Amino acid sequence: MTAPVFVVDRVPGGPEYVLEGPEGRHAVSVKRLRPGEDVVLTDGRGHWTEGVVKAAEGKDRLVVTDLRTIREEPEPTPRITVVQALPKGDRGELAVETMTETGVDAIVPWAASRCVAQWKGERGLKSLGKWRATAREAGKQSRRLRFPEVHDLMTTRQVAGLLAGAAFAAVLHEEGSEPLATAGLPAEGDIVLVVGPEGGVAPDELAAFAQAGAGAFRLGASVLRTSTAGTAGVALLLTRTGRWS
Repeated sequence: MTAPVFVVDRVPGGPEYVLEGPEGRHAVSVKRLRPGEDVVLTDGRGHWTEGVVKAAEGKDRLVVTDLRTIREEPEPTPRITVVQALPKGDRGELAVETMTETGVDAIVPWAASRCVAQWKGERGLKSLGKWRATAREAGKQSRRLRFPEVHDLMTTRQVAGLLAGAAFAAVLHEEGSEPLATAGLPAEGDIVLVVGPEGGVAPDELAAFAQAGAGAFRLGASVLRTSTAGTAGVALLLTRTGRWS
């Protein structure tokens, strides 16, 4: 089993480091780590190091020793971004959590015209904060070294611009003429996948995305919810691009 991951602002060069605050509390009071156990410290941006627990002090201080050389995980290629229409309730956090655990590289919240949920003012900032916190926690839980970037909320016009710059762009749609499983995929660059709201992608949105170069593709015979379609799509893309090999 791989060592548990903890997030630091800057990966220490060693030879010893004291993990404090919320991360230290999680290590000591939740994970109950003990001397001799291995840990990984990362900044969530690909930099990381390994160490060994020297001592647990109080309820929120973990002393880590024998820190090794700082390493950097290479940038993934091709890079996979999911544009996620805003779901209702806590289904947005569910989508972010499972896509992060699966291996998505970036998530873009999208204010689709048929979204019931609306991100405005303080409520919108709070919701965005929840998505980012969820990505961080899911990245730790799944022991990733690069956490997905959660972008600011985008409009349909902004999403179309993102699609236009991608090496491969697709909109998941139950009436797509081609399955995503057989689409021609690039070996490098950006793959951008659009997941619509429960009410579906509106015709004018489909037209705007098609003009930007994004085709409509289907996943399979069943129609998935907006909170699960992105995860299924990411898993398929990771397999087909060889990143899960």
